[in-house]
Amino acid sequence: MGGANSLVGVDALAAELAGPRPPRLLDVRWPVPWPAGHVTAGPGPADPAAYRAGHLPGAVFVDLDADLAAPPAGGSRGRHPLPDAHAFTAAMRRLGVGAGPVVVYDDGPGFAAARAWWCLRFFGHEDVRVLDGGIAAWRAAGRSTETGEAPLPPPGDFTADPGHLPMLDARGAAAQARLGLLLDARVAERYRGESAADPVRGHIPGAVSAPTFDSVGADGQWHPPTFLRTRFAILGAEGEEVGVYCGSGVTAAHAALAMTVAGLPTPAVYVGSWSEWIADAARPVAIGSARG
Repeated sequence: MGGANSLVGVDALAAELAGPRPPRLLDVRWPVPWPAGHVTAGPGPADPAAYRAGHLPGAVFVDLDADLAAPPAGGSRGRHPLPDAHAFTAAMRRLGVGAGPVVVYDDGPGFAAARAWWCLRFFGHEDVRVLDGGIAAWRAAGRSTETGEAPLPPPGDFTADPGHLPMLDARGAAAQARLGLLLDARVAERYRGESAADPVRGHIPGAVSAPTFDSVGADGQWHPPTFLRTRFAILGAEGEEVGVYCGSGVTAAHAALAMTVAGLPTPAVYVGSWSEWIADAARPVAIGSARG
């Protein structure tokens, strides 16, 4: 799926919902804190209360922690391990997902929605997009919402088939940092080791700081593909094999979507990310602004 087809605008989505083949809508409200100067939101976990207070008509709620991740299992696989194919199949079928189009959205920046996009694409769904600007853009355009719980749709027939997008484990991430380009999608303070957000501070040696917050504007809508492509070119991504990681594998999916929207190959995501990397004290850690 090309980058231009990975996002959908409010007006285009409204037209599709009124058409003969409306997409399945998945609400993935899972607030992510924004750095200073951006729209702010509370931290996760999933936010079903926000869904009940107002959602796109017919949308069903997706719990990122339960439906888009496996249990953390003590942290050795990170905070949001990839669910296995059986569990993901069951979750998506319960939400009514089949082979037809799917649109995912969140509060607007697209971090949680990108995790849903990435999981569906990784497991073989060929028609999934993120609503540009999320529910904030939908409301700003004067579109209607529903309250309460939408009834679950009839069960879908989606079957998860893993491996349709590239993925890294810890060994692969280390090799990517040495031999190619590994982007760290966290805010720069966490990359440099200046933030107390992580129990172990720093970054994977050789990784390049590339905060994925820079891919969206303060209103939560994505920057144009030309802007994104220039940004990734400055980071050295054009013509390189690229991997990306973050704190727990959520904002890494956002960075993967950003590169896809830019028209670049979708990078390999290190799903375990920093939370898995630091679970093994033998793995090296770099501090400061240099790649290490």
